[in-house]
Amino acid sequence: MRRWISFISHLAMLAIFASFVSFETGNETFEVPEGLKVYVAKEVGFPEVATIDRPEASYPIFLDRSFIGFKEALAFKESQGSYSAVNTLGYMGKYQFGANTLKLMGVYDTEQFLANPALQEQIFQLNVARNKWILRRDIKRFVGKRINGIHITESGIVAAAHLSGAGNVKKYLRSYGREDFSDAYGSSIAYYMRKFEGYDISMIGAKRNPKI
Repeated sequence: MRRWISFISHLAMLAIFASFVSFETGNETFEVPEGLKVYVAKEVGFPEVATIDRPEASYPIFLDRSFIGFKEALAFKESQGSYSAVNTLGYMGKYQFGANTLKLMGVYDTEQFLANPALQEQIFQLNVARNKWILRRDIKRFVGKRINGIHITESGIVAAAHLSGAGNVKKYLRSYGREDFSDAYGSSIAYYMRKFEGYDISMIGAKRNPKI
Protein backbone atom coordinates (compact mmCIF):
# COMPACT_ATOMS: atom_id res chain seq x y z
CA MET A 1 0.00 0.00 0.00
CA ARG A 2 2.82 2.38 0.93
CA ARG A 3 4.52 1.64 -2.41
CA TRP A 4 1.36 2.67 -4.29
CA ILE A 5 1.05 5.93 -2.27
CA SER A 6 4.70 6.75 -2.96
CA PHE A 7 4.28 5.93 -6.66
CA ILE A 8 1.16 8.12 -6.99
CA SER A 9 2.88 11.01 -5.15
CA HIS A 10 5.81 10.87 -7.55
CA LEU A 11 3.46 10.82 -10.55
CA ALA A 12 1.65 13.91 -9.21
CA MET A 13 4.93 15.80 -8.75
CA LEU A 14 6.04 14.86 -12.27
CA ALA A 15 2.73 16.06 -13.69
CA ILE A 16 3.09 19.46 -11.97
CA PHE A 17 6.69 19.78 -13.08
CA ALA A 18 5.82 18.83 -16.67
CA SER A 19 3.28 21.65 -16.89
CA PHE A 20 6.19 24.14 -16.75
CA VAL A 21 8.69 22.20 -18.87
CA SER A 22 8.89 21.54 -22.59
CA PHE A 23 11.33 19.23 -24.32
CA GLU A 24 13.04 20.28 -27.53
CA THR A 25 15.64 18.11 -29.28
CA GLY A 26 16.37 16.33 -26.07
CA ASN A 27 17.09 19.53 -24.11
CA GLU A 28 14.94 20.76 -21.22
CA THR A 29 13.58 24.30 -21.52
CA PHE A 30 12.12 25.78 -18.34
CA GLU A 31 9.31 28.31 -18.72
CA VAL A 32 8.25 30.89 -16.14
CA PRO A 33 4.57 30.55 -15.21
CA GLU A 34 2.45 33.41 -16.60
CA GLY A 35 1.45 34.60 -13.15
CA LEU A 36 5.10 35.21 -12.19
CA LYS A 37 6.14 37.13 -15.31
CA VAL A 38 6.87 40.90 -15.01
CA TYR A 39 6.50 43.02 -18.15
CA VAL A 40 6.92 46.52 -16.65
CA ALA A 41 9.89 47.50 -14.47
CA LYS A 42 8.83 48.45 -10.99
CA GLU A 43 10.85 50.52 -8.53
CA VAL A 44 10.99 49.07 -5.05
CA GLY A 45 11.94 51.38 -2.20
CA PHE A 46 13.08 50.71 1.34
CA PRO A 47 12.85 53.17 4.25
CA GLU A 48 15.97 55.05 5.17
CA VAL A 49 17.41 54.14 8.57
CA ALA A 50 16.81 57.72 9.73
CA THR A 51 13.06 57.39 9.14
CA ILE A 52 12.69 54.50 11.53
CA ASP A 53 11.41 55.61 14.89
CA ARG A 54 13.89 54.46 17.51
CA PRO A 55 13.01 55.93 20.90
CA GLU A 56 15.93 56.65 23.22
CA ALA A 57 16.43 54.05 25.91
CA SER A 58 15.51 55.37 29.33
CA TYR A 59 16.45 52.31 31.34
CA PRO A 60 19.69 50.45 32.12
CA ILE A 61 20.72 47.11 30.75
CA PHE A 62 20.17 44.54 33.49
CA LEU A 63 23.33 42.54 34.17
CA ASP A 64 24.46 40.10 36.84
CA ARG A 65 26.25 40.95 40.10
CA SER A 66 29.73 40.59 38.61
CA PHE A 67 32.29 43.37 38.18
CA ILE A 68 30.96 43.98 34.67
CA GLY A 69 27.46 44.37 36.08
CA PHE A 70 28.84 46.76 38.71
CA LYS A 71 30.70 49.03 36.32
CA GLU A 72 27.87 49.16 33.77
CA ALA A 73 25.27 49.94 36.44
CA LEU A 74 27.49 52.68 37.85
CA ALA A 75 28.17 54.04 34.35
CA PHE A 76 24.47 54.24 33.62
CA LYS A 77 23.89 56.19 36.82
CA GLU A 78 26.76 58.55 36.04
CA SER A 79 26.27 59.24 32.32
CA GLN A 80 23.75 56.72 30.93
CA GLY A 81 26.83 54.93 29.59
CA SER A 82 28.04 57.70 27.26
CA TYR A 83 31.80 57.91 26.69
CA SER A 84 31.45 61.48 25.38
CA ALA A 85 29.34 62.88 28.24
CA VAL A 86 30.48 66.04 30.03
CA ASN A 87 28.25 67.33 32.83
CA THR A 88 27.69 70.92 33.96
CA LEU A 89 30.52 70.65 36.50
CA GLY A 90 33.03 69.45 33.93
CA TYR A 91 33.10 65.77 34.91
CA MET A 92 33.85 63.67 31.86
CA GLY A 93 33.18 60.39 30.13
CA LYS A 94 31.26 57.24 30.82
CA TYR A 95 32.21 57.24 34.49
CA GLN A 96 32.32 61.03 35.00
CA PHE A 97 35.90 61.66 36.11
CA GLY A 98 37.22 65.03 37.12
CA ALA A 99 40.46 66.40 35.68
CA ASN A 100 42.26 66.24 39.06
CA THR A 101 41.40 62.55 39.54
CA LEU A 102 42.64 61.79 36.03
CA LYS A 103 45.96 63.49 36.78
CA LEU A 104 46.43 61.21 39.81
CA MET A 105 46.40 58.26 37.42
CA GLY A 106 48.59 59.83 34.74
CA VAL A 107 46.05 61.32 32.32
CA TYR A 108 46.61 65.00 31.47
CA ASP A 109 44.94 65.32 28.06
CA THR A 110 41.18 65.42 28.69
CA GLU A 111 40.30 65.56 24.99
CA GLN A 112 42.24 62.38 24.37
CA PHE A 113 40.53 60.82 27.38
CA LEU A 114 37.06 61.64 26.04
CA ALA A 115 37.92 60.26 22.59
CA ASN A 116 39.32 56.96 23.89
CA PRO A 117 36.79 54.46 25.35
CA ALA A 118 39.52 51.89 26.08
CA LEU A 119 41.41 54.47 28.15
CA GLN A 120 38.23 55.33 30.08
CA GLU A 121 37.69 51.66 30.95
CA GLN A 122 41.32 51.34 32.04
CA ILE A 123 41.12 54.43 34.24
CA PHE A 124 37.92 53.17 35.87
CA GLN A 125 39.61 49.92 36.88
CA LEU A 126 42.65 51.78 38.18
CA ASN A 127 40.40 54.05 40.23
CA VAL A 128 38.62 51.05 41.75
CA ALA A 129 42.02 49.60 42.70
CA ARG A 130 43.10 52.97 44.12
CA ASN A 131 39.95 53.39 46.24
CA LYS A 132 40.23 49.82 47.48
CA TRP A 133 43.75 50.57 48.71
CA ILE A 134 42.81 53.83 50.43
CA LEU A 135 39.78 52.22 52.08
CA ARG A 136 41.27 48.78 52.73
CA ARG A 137 41.04 49.08 56.54
CA ASP A 138 37.48 50.43 56.40
CA ILE A 139 36.44 47.66 54.00
CA LYS A 140 37.80 45.08 56.43
CA ARG A 141 36.14 46.76 59.41
CA PHE A 142 32.69 47.65 58.09
CA VAL A 143 31.74 45.12 55.37
CA GLY A 144 28.89 42.99 56.67
CA LYS A 145 27.63 45.59 59.14
CA ARG A 146 24.54 47.78 58.84
CA ILE A 147 24.51 51.57 59.00
CA ASN A 148 21.16 53.34 58.97
CA GLY A 149 19.56 50.15 57.67
CA ILE A 150 22.05 49.80 54.78
CA HIS A 151 23.98 46.56 54.38
CA ILE A 152 27.59 47.63 53.93
CA THR A 153 29.42 45.82 51.12
CA GLU A 154 32.70 46.35 49.34
CA SER A 155 31.01 47.34 46.09
CA GLY A 156 28.83 49.89 47.91
CA ILE A 157 31.90 51.43 49.56
CA VAL A 158 33.80 51.63 46.25
CA ALA A 159 30.81 53.14 44.43
CA ALA A 160 30.39 55.75 47.17
CA ALA A 161 34.10 56.58 46.88
CA HIS A 162 33.62 57.08 43.15
CA LEU A 163 30.89 59.60 43.96
CA SER A 164 32.44 61.52 46.83
CA GLY A 165 36.07 60.55 47.17
CA ALA A 166 37.54 58.01 49.58
CA GLY A 167 38.03 60.58 52.35
CA ASN A 168 34.31 61.35 52.60
CA VAL A 169 33.49 57.64 52.66
CA LYS A 170 35.83 57.19 55.62
CA LYS A 171 33.99 59.96 57.45
CA TYR A 172 30.64 58.38 56.67
CA LEU A 173 31.65 54.93 57.87
CA ARG A 174 33.55 56.03 60.96
CA SER A 175 30.69 58.30 62.04
CA TYR A 176 28.23 55.45 61.41
CA GLY A 177 26.35 57.50 58.85
CA ARG A 178 26.15 60.80 60.71
CA GLU A 179 28.54 62.54 58.32
CA ASP A 180 27.03 62.00 54.88
CA PHE A 181 27.94 63.75 51.63
CA SER A 182 25.76 64.77 48.69
CA ASP A 183 26.97 65.95 45.31
CA ALA A 184 25.58 68.92 43.37
CA TYR A 185 22.84 66.71 41.89
CA GLY A 186 21.65 65.37 45.24
CA SER A 187 23.22 61.88 45.20
CA SER A 188 24.53 60.88 48.63
CA ILE A 189 26.99 58.35 50.00
CA ALA A 190 24.11 56.50 51.68
CA TYR A 191 22.25 56.31 48.35
CA TYR A 192 25.28 54.87 46.53
CA MET A 193 25.97 52.44 49.38
CA ARG A 194 22.46 51.06 49.01
CA LYS A 195 22.15 51.21 45.21
CA PHE A 196 25.44 49.43 44.47
CA GLU A 197 25.60 46.93 47.32
CA GLY A 198 26.27 43.27 46.74
CA TYR A 199 28.33 43.21 43.54
CA ASP A 200 31.36 40.93 43.32
CA ILE A 201 34.28 43.22 42.50
CA SER A 202 36.97 40.91 43.85
CA MET A 203 38.61 40.62 40.43
CA ILE A 204 40.12 44.10 40.99
CA GLY A 205 42.79 44.08 43.68
CA ALA A 206 43.78 47.01 45.86
CA LYS A 207 46.71 48.97 44.49
CA ARG A 208 48.62 51.94 45.86
CA ASN A 209 48.92 54.91 43.49
CA PRO A 210 48.10 53.08 40.26
CA LYS A 211 48.97 54.85 37.01
CA ILE A 212 48.70 54.07 33.32
